[in-house]
Amino acid sequence: MVPTRGERNNNPCNLRDFGIAWDGLDEAPHDDDGYCRFASALAGIRAGARDLHSKWARGLNTVRAIISVFAPPSENATGAYIGDVAQRLGIGPDDPVDLADAETLQAFVTAVIFHENGRCIYATTLIRAATAAALTPSA
Repeated sequence: MVPTRGERNNNPCNLRDFGIAWDGLDEAPHDDDGYCRFASALAGIRAGARDLHSKWARGLNTVRAIISVFAPPSENATGAYIGDVAQRLGIGPDDPVDLADAETLQAFVTAVIFHENGRCIYATTLIRAATAAALTPSA
């Protein structure tokens, strides 16, 4: 099994480096294409969860609203992305989601990981720990 870019970078949500000082960034904070590199999968998943949660906290409370900003059409097939995440969550694209709820955030992050990588190689316990850490107040 050849690792995906997200797996190689410990960044399964494929966050780009926009200068955010994420906890757990690797010494080389990004790859040649500008995607963040993290020292561990836990740190990368936590950062992805924090990024998604921050969009929800700004008032983007549907899959369509969150993914439209997280994965803009200038870089992604955003409509397909929205449909995939909504289907994995078992909700409509315009149904409200509560990413302050740990289980919902975990499910949302897992759906994003599947979409970004075509698979999810991470244990549920790891994703649960990372998303719980994302909901704790810290940098």
